[in-house]
Amino acid sequence: MNLINLQQTLKFPIQLKGVGVHSGKDSILNIKPGPINSGIIFVRTDLEGRPEILGHYSKIVNTQMATTLGQGRATVSTVEHVLAALQGLGVDNALIEVDGPEIPIMDGSSHPFCEAILDAGLETQRATRAKLILTRKVEVKIGEKWAAAGPSERLEIQGSIEWDHPAIGHQDFHYIEGKTSFTELSRARTFGFLKEVEMLKQMGLARGGSLENAVVLNEAKILNPEGLRFADEFVRHKVLDALGDFKLAGYALQAHFRLHRAGHDLHCQLLNEIFKDPNNFEIMDSVTAEEKVRPAAALRPVAAGGNGGWAAAL
Repeated sequence: MNLINLQQTLKFPIQLKGVGVHSGKDSILNIKPGPINSGIIFVRTDLEGRPEILGHYSKIVNTQMATTLGQGRATVSTVEHVLAALQGLGVDNALIEVDGPEIPIMDGSSHPFCEAILDAGLETQRATRAKLILTRKVEVKIGEKWAAAGPSERLEIQGSIEWDHPAIGHQDFHYIEGKTSFTELSRARTFGFLKEVEMLKQMGLARGGSLENAVVLNEAKILNPEGLRFADEFVRHKVLDALGDFKLAGYALQAHFRLHRAGHDLHCQLLNEIFKDPNNFEIMDSVTAEEKVRPAAALRPVAAGGNGGWAAAL
């Protein structure tokens, strides 16, 4: 993470290939450096005119089992894992090109994206980050599930889950930006339950899901021969998903998020609730190196630029 609060992008483009967990279709993903203040832009290279989709919460069109963005006739789904990698590594500006309707699932975590970005290297840009500082508590709730955010000195995400399954039970994990190792957290994989696979496939989902890209459980145990990467891998992945979804705020975030049994739907609702009332937050706008020598009145605000798992966590 860039602690001096300057914007960052990739030094060099990267390419990854893989299958979409829901569509079952192979796709090629290219992530390219983006200019200052451009945010995250998705491009559907397989569609005529190469339509762009802004990586922003206002472009969320579906939160069923994954986060799907849409703009005009173009959509791109399962964006949360690549966005988590960009968030965790402090990438502010990037162009993400994909030749299909879904980001490849890779191994079910953010780690392949994380490794590729680190191999390419990060480029510091001549502009400060625009930051959203939460000033009061905001909360949303659906039944026993809830998501809340309050003031903090940094970005924190504290997640908890509870499943009546011998391999899960109650788990909690606290991510603190600048303290928690993101490269370690990025390895947590999406998960789902075998009994729900057929139902999901009938819904047109999980067509590309396998033991190669998800932790799969039956009623008694984990089916993956290699087992878990962490004892609390399930809640870690939920926090990883939240990191990706909150990247869609379009700003660096200074807030403490508390999430209980939350998923993409609650993440989206919480962002909408935060932005609904300007009294909930303050914005520190981006300043370029050139603007530092201009009068303050000349500074312009930055336009807002911008769960994985089959059944339970996508």
